[in-house]
Amino acid sequence: MENSEQLHKLRHSLAHIMASAVQNIKPEASFGVGPAIDSGFYYDFLADENFTESELKSIEKEMRSIINQKLPFEQENWPIDEAIKYFESKNQKFKVELLNDLKTKGTTAVADAGDDDLAKGSEAEVKEVSIYKTGDFVDLCRGPHVENTSEIQADSFKLNRTSGVYWRGKEENPQMQRVYGLAFETKERLNEYLQMLVEAEKRDHRKLGQELDLFVFSDMVGVGLPLFTPRGTILREMLNDFSQSLRLRNGFEKVWIPHITKTELYEKSGHWDKFGDELFLVKSQESSDEFALKPMNCPHHQQIYASKPRSYRDLPIKYLETTTIYRDEKKGELLGLSRVRSATQDDSHVFCTPEQVNDVLTMLIDITKEFYQAMGLSFSARLSLRDESDAYLGDKKLWESAENSLRQVSKSEGLEFYEEQGEAAFYGPKIDFMAKDSLGRTHQVATAQLDFVQPGRFELTYTDKDGSEKTPVMIHFASLGSIERFLSVYIEHTAGAFPLWLAPEQVRIIPVSDKFSEYAKSVHEKLDREGVRVKLDDDSESLGKRIRTAEKLKVPMIMVVGEKEQESNSVAIRRHGVGDEGSKDLDEAVSSILEEISTRKV
Repeated sequence: MENSEQLHKLRHSLAHIMASAVQNIKPEASFGVGPAIDSGFYYDFLADENFTESELKSIEKEMRSIINQKLPFEQENWPIDEAIKYFESKNQKFKVELLNDLKTKGTTAVADAGDDDLAKGSEAEVKEVSIYKTGDFVDLCRGPHVENTSEIQADSFKLNRTSGVYWRGKEENPQMQRVYGLAFETKERLNEYLQMLVEAEKRDHRKLGQELDLFVFSDMVGVGLPLFTPRGTILREMLNDFSQSLRLRNGFEKVWIPHITKTELYEKSGHWDKFGDELFLVKSQESSDEFALKPMNCPHHQQIYASKPRSYRDLPIKYLETTTIYRDEKKGELLGLSRVRSATQDDSHVFCTPEQVNDVLTMLIDITKEFYQAMGLSFSARLSLRDESDAYLGDKKLWESAENSLRQVSKSEGLEFYEEQGEAAFYGPKIDFMAKDSLGRTHQVATAQLDFVQPGRFELTYTDKDGSEKTPVMIHFASLGSIERFLSVYIEHTAGAFPLWLAPEQVRIIPVSDKFSEYAKSVHEKLDREGVRVKLDDDSESLGKRIRTAEKLKVPMIMVVGEKEQESNSVAIRRHGVGDEGSKDLDEAVSSILEEISTRKV
């Protein structure tokens, strides 16, 4: 088991070493920021020309030379004016810009640069900044780093790709080149990860989505706005039906809200201040009101709650809705179904008393367990908590109480969990469920979020037993998160070979020749009457080609029928990924299929 803290230090240190190598090879380059990230690190550069593949190899070679020099990482605190003068003398305009923002606006001003932990001092007054030296390279950074480059194995990293990015993520700023590197504690772990990447490329959901005819994108519709085919729509609806059935069984009720709203709704909820630049704004030709496409659903559901008086006897009130939200994500960050501009959430909101919180969380965890067991995905839980910054709303005592509730319920439910500071929503802590896919990658999927803030902002109340007015607790929950993002994970997890219960096409009937087409049709009709998603392929192509076509589409079950099957009222079964299973009586085969579907066998 890798030490995550040590690995973070190693990756952060390699980002500095890479920048140092670039400084040696291209001294005219300007430097942006370079943090540690999952699986490695990156650094942003502005140079006369983008790096070629051969130049990346040269940078790697120079990095190994720096590592072999056994250089210390030395941290110093400089007065901010001294730091500005130093980086001005080095023509490092991006560092100077960050320092000037730190000096005049505080630490929040550099959050969008990728490193909001550069400064010492309060947000209002930054007098000193942290500097790290590695040989001749000097950088703005608060660390942490390894103590000496000798702690890094020279063959445990690899520069693997580049991309174009705008400085601070704004299109009006210069475009820089981001160089990414992979890094692990040993060469063996790096090689394992590289092998996983090869397999991941085969499983890329964008590639499989096209091959399996699940979804498409259109330039005329717009980037980040997926269109689902009939086959892909079946996947979406089956997942949503399953998610909804679990919640309906637990007392949730369906609601419906429109896709646009007046912007004042988000100003009241607090979302406008946090996410205003992510909104799609809508103009009315009939009204002076300002509208937006909804980027989340919770304020709307609160308006339904607020529509009439509530008593403690009514609580908990549980709303569910599957609906699409819209966010103006940056074009460069869009990626297949993983990051889109229209995302469909299986959203839920529970309004309850503080005393009911633990019972509600227990229910939501049980729903999550059942859902992910049926999907064949194991998961752990991340307790996403606040840090000491001012990025959160609400009373700290309420936060402490909420965080303790999450810990208590997670322990009582036997969850494997860990805590992460700074990952909470601005309105409350949450349990983020982290699924592990077949390649060992971890993805945040379901979430249960406590909210002590928004109900107060909207003045939601209920009448308690003593007749007093109390503010309810709101709990946000989604078992899929967004259908699009979940599908990006699940397609890659299964390599597109979906279990029988979920597959867009569950069974394909293939007669050996035209002579057996009528019998094949009768088999098709029998399965169709039982609600099985079945297709008959009696084309004139050869038997082998028709079987290969079905295999390419990863149809879970193929039934081949010929003379023997016709005479015995049976079918020859072939399973995708398994092979031939031999002949089976037709009635028994149908009964077995229906049981497999009803039990959601993985």
